[in-house]
Amino acid sequence: MIANIATTKMSSKGQVVIPEAVRQRLGLETGCQFVVLGEKDTVILKTISAPSKKEFSGLLAKAHKAAQKASLQSRDIAEAIAKVRGKK
Repeated sequence: MIANIATTKMSSKGQVVIPEAVRQRLGLETGCQFVVLGEKDTVILKTISAPSKKEFSGLLAKAHKAAQKASLQSRDIAEAIAKVRGKK
C-alpha cells in the first residue's frame, strides 16, 4: 500500500497537482472530471466516467421497464420534452 501514497500541495488558486505516477497508474488524462467530496480533514477525488456499453444497456432496460410500468407512450415523452423546452 505504501506505493500508492504521494504528496502534493495546493496553489494559491486552490489547484492541486495529482502526481504523475498516480495519473499514470490510474490512466488519468487531461480533461478528466472528478466528483470532490470533503469531510473534516479528508478530501476524496472520484473520477466521473461514462458507463460501459453493457452498463448503459442495463440502464436503458431499467428505464424501458419503468416506462412500460407507468404506461408511458412515445408521445408522452415528446410532449414532456416540448414542455420543458417551453414549446407547449
